[in-house]
Amino acid sequence: MLEKLAGIAERYEELGNLMGDPDVASDYEQVVEYAQERSNIEPLAKGYYDLKSTLEQIEEAELMIEGDDEEMRELAQEELDTLRAHRDKLEEDIRLMLLPKDPRDEKNVIMEIRAGAGGDEAGIFAGDLLRMYTRYAENQRWKVEMISAHETGVGGFKEAIFQIKGHGAFSRLKYESGVHRVQRVPVTESQGRIHTSTATVAVLAEVDDVEIDINESDLQIDTFRAGGAGGQHVQKNETAIRITHLPTGLVVQCQDERSKTQNLLRGMSILRARLYDIEQRRVQEEQDAVRRSMVGSGDRAEKIRTYNYPQSRVTDHRIGVSSYNLPAVMDGGLDEFIDELATRDQAERLQHSGL
Repeated sequence: MLEKLAGIAERYEELGNLMGDPDVASDYEQVVEYAQERSNIEPLAKGYYDLKSTLEQIEEAELMIEGDDEEMRELAQEELDTLRAHRDKLEEDIRLMLLPKDPRDEKNVIMEIRAGAGGDEAGIFAGDLLRMYTRYAENQRWKVEMISAHETGVGGFKEAIFQIKGHGAFSRLKYESGVHRVQRVPVTESQGRIHTSTATVAVLAEVDDVEIDINESDLQIDTFRAGGAGGQHVQKNETAIRITHLPTGLVVQCQDERSKTQNLLRGMSILRARLYDIEQRRVQEEQDAVRRSMVGSGDRAEKIRTYNYPQSRVTDHRIGVSSYNLPAVMDGGLDEFIDELATRDQAERLQHSGL
């Protein structure tokens, strides 16, 4: 690891010298490129300098312990304990920084929530999840925009698709993909029996146009009138869009924008995200067929979390963590789970990285 860090530190110094070169300074685009690269590796370079200095101080303290002065040996031992703890923390932080970054982590997010098994209660639960993620986004000062919503008519949703815009949105929400299960007494249950229902959540990173190449000949685009609750038409013009990607059979509908053009642009954005997600999962499965972590697999068929209302308990089955404050979780208090999921993910990637 030290050799790798030394090379990074050398490049950091080289970039500083290049940016100070008068010939380079006159090329604005080149300066910006060097400055960005230098900024990206600066934490690692500074971590290397700190680690190198700490290791040198540890060697000096170890030599002092071998001396004849007992008082100096005691002081050296205290300093050595502090330095070793600092070294261990530095090495852990550096290993995390050396892990390959997920290129999607800084992307905005498209979330899709769909009612699963459980009839009307599943639709109501899907609406509860929509509110939970909306509140979480608001707590993070992220912006939420509804893309498409199909209501059930009893206060729930068959499907809700929405966008969350904010720095690092995908890095936090990517662990939410999967099947969410609720156990509670539905408001329509007269005998007080507990029912189990499910809803699925898909978290997609927003994809730039250049990342997914879609041929126009592969698309079938239909227009129709946007409908409101109960099937009533809220617009006389055909502004809603249905896009079918013929090679994969993926279908995207978008009707919440005011014009056909806006709906088409939003629909294409969703289609690109879905196609990108399919490709990412295919590549991951090919490259790492053996590794199937509960955190990183994103398996849609896996029940990842249970919301038990009678016991006010929320349990994430991937990490075995439970919260007994269900109202706070449903009000957007997801950090306890997301923090632990991110930590477990980092630990597993470190184990497989050989760092």
